[in-house]
Amino acid sequence: MHQFTIGIEEEYQIIDVESRDLISHVSKIIEGGKAVLSENLKHEMHESMIEMETGICQNIQEAKAELTNLRRHLIKTAHEQGLRVSGGGTHPFSNWEHNTITNGERYNKIVDDMGDVARGNLIFGLHVHIGIPNREEGVRIQNVMRYFLPHVYALSTNSPFWIGRNTGFKSYRQEIFVKFPRTGIPSFFNSLAEFDSYVDLLVKTGTIDNAKKIWWDLRVHPFYPTIEFRICDMPLRIDETVCLAAIMQSLVAKIYKLHQQNLSFRSYRRLLLNENKWRASKSGIEAHLIDFGKEESVPYPDLLKELLEFIDDVVDDLGCRNEVEYAWKILENGTGADRQLRIFNETGDLTKVVDYMISETEYGITHGEPLHNI
Repeated sequence: MHQFTIGIEEEYQIIDVESRDLISHVSKIIEGGKAVLSENLKHEMHESMIEMETGICQNIQEAKAELTNLRRHLIKTAHEQGLRVSGGGTHPFSNWEHNTITNGERYNKIVDDMGDVARGNLIFGLHVHIGIPNREEGVRIQNVMRYFLPHVYALSTNSPFWIGRNTGFKSYRQEIFVKFPRTGIPSFFNSLAEFDSYVDLLVKTGTIDNAKKIWWDLRVHPFYPTIEFRICDMPLRIDETVCLAAIMQSLVAKIYKLHQQNLSFRSYRRLLLNENKWRASKSGIEAHLIDFGKEESVPYPDLLKELLEFIDDVVDDLGCRNEVEYAWKILENGTGADRQLRIFNETGDLTKVVDYMISETEYGITHGEPLHNI
């Protein structure tokens, strides 16, 4: 079997201890953590965000061990600087107008090109890279994988609040990001050549300078031999990140296995897939998604059961059965969005929601127990 390696990038919120608001202190954390984390921490567009990334991991256990070690060091560094870090796809009440843009050529150009669309993009995501045999196969996998994106996305929903408002969405992050060009579920491509022609046209016409300016929910990476999932909100607990990555790895392996057996999977138009993405964004795991084959709406738990049955014959080869089945725990406890809303309904206080987000981010990492042990 091809080695479906894993690389994980997590975008963390940098939180002020007193106000529980976002604070533009990424340089403090990078400076404080450079002895241990220098290769794993990166600036992002806003100075109140820090990205942490693993190396190339051979299996999900290696990925979890590295993530846990990195998160422990990141939390420790933040505490030493009088700061906190948190998961979550959006901050519950911070206003993007008060958050500083990172000074750098790449970010300055994006802001010049897109103005307030870029400045207002104060969102935090999880990106997962899965190793693929080659880019041609990557495009074939991308075509099929598009169907499953809303199913995976629903499990990750973790951004119900925006600038102090309960948005009515489980993932408002995607509703913010849609303002960027070249986002969302990708189109179907008949071949790698067709995909490359699309990219070449955009570069030739000065629309983009390289393919990294294509910000789809899923993309064959322009520089690495990976397919990159970009649809998910940044989770709270490490176990949630690991579960999502294990499901992504298993889906890639299963689709590749079908291709090797000359078995195809029915392709659906992006117009239809977007309907399921909208439902997942609005209602998360409480959504009814469309089963296009049956032409009916189906409760999310039934679709999750089908998805896990679909990948069942590859999870043991990959050694990730326990990690994949954590999805049932997410269904039982609620996604990050469900739990944030629960805290807000109990307290009516968004700073208490931030407290909860911080404690869940530290769950299983620090010696203390989370504020709400669920």
